[in-house]
Amino acid sequence: MRIALEGEMRTQLKICCIQNEEELLVAHAAGARFCGLVAAMPSGPGPIPEDRIAALAGAAPHGLTPVLLTARSDAVGIAEHVTTAGVRAVQIVRTVPAHVRRGLRELVPGVTVLQVVHVVGPSDVDVADEAAEEADYLLLDSGRPGLPVEELGGTGRTHDWRLSERIVRRSPVPVFLAGGLGPHNVAEAIERVGPYGVDVCSGLRPRGRLEPELVNLFLEGMGR
Repeated sequence: MRIALEGEMRTQLKICCIQNEEELLVAHAAGARFCGLVAAMPSGPGPIPEDRIAALAGAAPHGLTPVLLTARSDAVGIAEHVTTAGVRAVQIVRTVPAHVRRGLRELVPGVTVLQVVHVVGPSDVDVADEAAEEADYLLLDSGRPGLPVEELGGTGRTHDWRLSERIVRRSPVPVFLAGGLGPHNVAEAIERVGPYGVDVCSGLRPRGRLEPELVNLFLEGMGR
């Protein structure tokens, strides 16, 4: 069972790969706490131009926090990306050392940092320990950063939830679970892993756009 943090009793929702203002409104109506705006990536669905990221970040309804997904991996580059996008939250999709996140915080005081951990094997449980340093949240995904063309998210694949559950149990910061989630398995994922929140992209976009009917089914699976 997930331990409630700061009085929050329900699993939080992050809807990723937002494409336009209509999808912002769908995410807001669904009660999502975060929405993901994907910048340039080596592969995967969802990237949008930088000017659209900035426009959507500025149009986000109150209570919905836009999160920039960046593939940059140095503090100066990430800070520049955050500032240009006009966001206050960033998801770092590559594995970076703690000093990068620390440097980012010095350059952008008050920024919220979601650090991705790609759960490939048992060693990533230890990787998650270091990833939690200077992070506000961990996000466990199913990418394969070691491939010739890196996969850094949006794969539509699940990973070994037994490893994710171990990370959740020992993490000092809240953990989002991502990777292959959809209406068909979100209830099981929450039950088995016990995450603070869940993150979904391709599982609600079988035809490339966010489908409100699937969002509603996903919410039902979350017990909302």
